[in-house]
Amino acid sequence: MNTSGSPAKLSARRSGPPLRIGAWFDHHLYSFLASLGRAVRKPWSTALTIGVMAVALALPLGLWLALRNVESFSGQVQRSRELAVFLKPTVDAAAAAELAARLRERADIADVELRTPQDGLDELRERGGLGEAIDLLESNPLPSVLIATPTGDELLLADSLRALPEAELVRHDTVWRQRLDGWLRFGRRVAGVLAALLGLGALLVVGNTVRLDIQARREEIGVLQLLGAGDGFIRRPFLYIGAWYGLAAGALALGLLTAAGAALRGPLAQLAVSYGSHFALAGVDLRQALLVLAGSGLLGWLGAGLVAGHYLRQTRPTSR
Repeated sequence: MNTSGSPAKLSARRSGPPLRIGAWFDHHLYSFLASLGRAVRKPWSTALTIGVMAVALALPLGLWLALRNVESFSGQVQRSRELAVFLKPTVDAAAAAELAARLRERADIADVELRTPQDGLDELRERGGLGEAIDLLESNPLPSVLIATPTGDELLLADSLRALPEAELVRHDTVWRQRLDGWLRFGRRVAGVLAALLGLGALLVVGNTVRLDIQARREEIGVLQLLGAGDGFIRRPFLYIGAWYGLAAGALALGLLTAAGAALRGPLAQLAVSYGSHFALAGVDLRQALLVLAGSGLLGWLGAGLVAGHYLRQTRPTSR
């Protein structure tokens, strides 16, 4: 006799994998919304947790942004840094002009400015207040100077210019760059250590908040355990509330950094203009903001998961 349509088999089909997946999805959706509701119902506790986490996230992010802007500014300075090529006294004005024209055709040089010996004397006369002394000179002792603006690596260009037969001296100060690079490396290391320490602090803040929530619901959790609910089922709402804390803290941290950048952008622009620069403070772009939100949400999820998992391992019923 064919029993393919019997009630027992129909019931087994209904309780198969599709039904279990649907129930799993429904519980995730319920936990996602219910955890948000629980956080909203405790505004002061939620605000305190999010505020502490936001400050802990904003500090290393702010330091990282500051270092990135310093690197950007130093990159602009390096690209516009000029090299002074002092030509030999035997190189006359015509030969210096011809050399400047040849150098302008090179791909690693953006521009070349020729300063003749007479230009040098005029500059000394105007800036140095040495007009009377200069008038006593029988001849001009200054050489022709080429001011080269590099398009790429200054060190390579300086070595190339020193090899010119007309070059007497190439003046190029690299000490400041080496010191700046050293400070930037140190700053990146400090930012990494600070991010690790404050990230751990944010993890503990979320964990402590979730621990208090678990303690307030310990009777409910005990009943669910006695009814046979798995650890994943019980832990899920706490994971979502931790993720909510992390997402909100990440958004608040980004808001704090945006407000700080807006407050500093105007004075910094005025200071840059006074030095003849068009440097502008760079903030967090959309991709970086999404990464911050994802990382902060994951941080909250992990903190909640560690605390909830530890509590459930301690309170799991054992068979006697």
